[in-house]
Amino acid sequence: MPTVYVETTIPSYLAARPSRDFIVLGHQEMTQAWWDVERVHYDLYISQLVLDEIGAGNPELATVRTALVQDLPILDLTHEIELLALEYIRELIFPQKATTDAYHLAFAVEYELDYLLTWNCAHLANGFTRLKLQKLHISRGKHLPVIVTPEELISSFNL
Repeated sequence: MPTVYVETTIPSYLAARPSRDFIVLGHQEMTQAWWDVERVHYDLYISQLVLDEIGAGNPELATVRTALVQDLPILDLTHEIELLALEYIRELIFPQKATTDAYHLAFAVEYELDYLLTWNCAHLANGFTRLKLQKLHISRGKHLPVIVTPEELISSFNL
């Protein structure tokens, strides 16, 4: 089965109260639909970083977020992931507040997962980042997961 690194925004959207913002609400509904129907077609993985992030904030929602991913395998942080994350921060010019985004990406790359699933369009799921990563990885011959939103990972037979 294809493999997916589930980034923090996915359980966050699943556990969040319905948004008044129509775009965010649409993302929440798409995430729920993917989680309910599509996730069985993939092997899902998280990292301790995801657990740390979803465990912060509102304790009630943190409990819900954590319960959603409790059965997913947790990838180990390695020295290679730390080095790669630092390289991404430098090469992709991630701002200080996006340091964890570089780590999420490094986990998906180092474990050679097929997809990185996220709603983080500012630093991960956008054309600019994808192009920079593609150029960076072509020159180094490294595996690059496809960075997608749940909407992009809906099987065509379900549309």
